[in-house]
Amino acid sequence: MALPVLIARLRAVVAGRGLRRRLCVALALAALPWVAQAQQPPGPSPVWGPVRGGQVSGGGAGGVSVPNFWNVERRLERPDAARLPKELRFVTTDDYPPFNFLNADGALTGFNVDLARAICAELGVTCVIQAAAFDTLADSVEQGRADAAIAGLTATPQSRAALDFSERYLGTPARFVGKRQETLAAATPENVAAKKVAVVARTAHEAYLRSFFNEAAIRPYPDLKAAQEALKAGQVDLLFGDGITLALWLNGADSANCCRFLGGPFTESRFFGDGFSVAVKEGNDTLRHAMDFALQRIWEKGVYTDLYLRWFPIGFY
Repeated sequence: MALPVLIARLRAVVAGRGLRRRLCVALALAALPWVAQAQQPPGPSPVWGPVRGGQVSGGGAGGVSVPNFWNVERRLERPDAARLPKELRFVTTDDYPPFNFLNADGALTGFNVDLARAICAELGVTCVIQAAAFDTLADSVEQGRADAAIAGLTATPQSRAALDFSERYLGTPARFVGKRQETLAAATPENVAAKKVAVVARTAHEAYLRSFFNEAAIRPYPDLKAAQEALKAGQVDLLFGDGITLALWLNGADSANCCRFLGGPFTESRFFGDGFSVAVKEGNDTLRHAMDFALQRIWEKGVYTDLYLRWFPIGFY
């Protein structure tokens, strides 16, 4: 699918409930009420850039950094094929581009869909991928209608009560965006102190700015669209927000090629969550270990990098 068409689909999702709901799954539990976060002691200073468990490989095309969540020095044992289902049933949604959505032919496609197929190929099993409403995914896995869910799910204390999760395969980092002519070299508190920074009000991203970048002129906006327009109009110097959403904006027509990422990713899990994982039924350790094995092998073989570059031409790391 052409990128302009994909971006148009994304705008349609944002106008509805799909993307907002999934971003809530990924971020809201980590954020909690932003006021409570902002009043807590900030804890250790953040790392300005990638951290272990969310390493970045510089081997992508066009300078795109590809995240690496796997320790290749750790050798995982190949799962016993006799203990795996011969047909692996994944469930996902069809309204979350570019992760999982219907293409022009009405077929499921996207990063998560391709990743699920790669998992099946690595495990040597037949792959069945079906779409369902997001709020039914957990029940589908828990009640045995599906073996696994791959739809931008994140492991939280609440979700772990009914499901087990693979190691994460994608993070949800925060990023700074500025105009193309912005000369900010590194997004450190010292460098950002003199800047006006747009952020969506009452979010984990605002809480993070107030904890670590409190000398900046923080400008909260009611929604992301308003913050983006303020940046384009030059009313602020920078915009801070979810890297995935911002990457799609930068790659789409709405940005008018105004802006670019500045500095590295911010990955502190207590603000931005632990990232996306594959969900399996609670107690299904065999399948969970199989997912971890397959994901690491997919990374080692370069398949993950190929998928990331295909679906995220402007990487969010």
